[in-house]
Amino acid sequence: MADNGVNKGRRRFLVGATSVVGAVGAVGVAVPFVASWQPSARARAAGAPVQADISKLEPGQRMTVEWRGRPVWVINRTPEMIERTEALTDEVLADPDSAKPMQPDYAGGSLRSIRPEIGVLVGICTHLGCSPLFKPEPNAEGVGVDDWPGGFFCPCHGSRFDLAGRVFRNVPAPVNLEVPPYYFVNESVIVVGEDGEGA
Repeated sequence: MADNGVNKGRRRFLVGATSVVGAVGAVGVAVPFVASWQPSARARAAGAPVQADISKLEPGQRMTVEWRGRPVWVINRTPEMIERTEALTDEVLADPDSAKPMQPDYAGGSLRSIRPEIGVLVGICTHLGCSPLFKPEPNAEGVGVDDWPGGFFCPCHGSRFDLAGRVFRNVPAPVNLEVPPYYFVNESVIVVGEDGEGA
């Protein structure tokens, strides 16, 4: 049987090359399509919830996660920290009972949290938006007051907050630090940015 001048090697090469180019094109179309299913950076910045693994957060330590472009602090309070915070009164705190709603209803009480040992706060001073320093130890240097019980100090203008984010009296910050919506998935994972079931 005559091949009528057909180069079979060339034909195989052209068929193979066309198949490869077609497959690359299909992947090129599929990748942006699949990526479009993911929330955009804009959507995440607008408030998509974030998960944080707190299993390695030691007592007395703080970690930071980002939500809505803002730092959110997760603090693992020791029993001593809890005791010092609960001992503060309205003589030193401007809003000890958190009457001004800067937290969800389920984050009430003097510790403003779901679990006493885990505090969750937006790390932005309510005065002019600075980020206070974490000064958890009593009588920490640089705070400028006697009998410091531990908490957060904003060096920009001198605002002070306790370890539950409650603002002290006679400082520029007008209200307590914000407690964002959050819930525990389990003992070691927290979701910041939305309320859990039954909240």
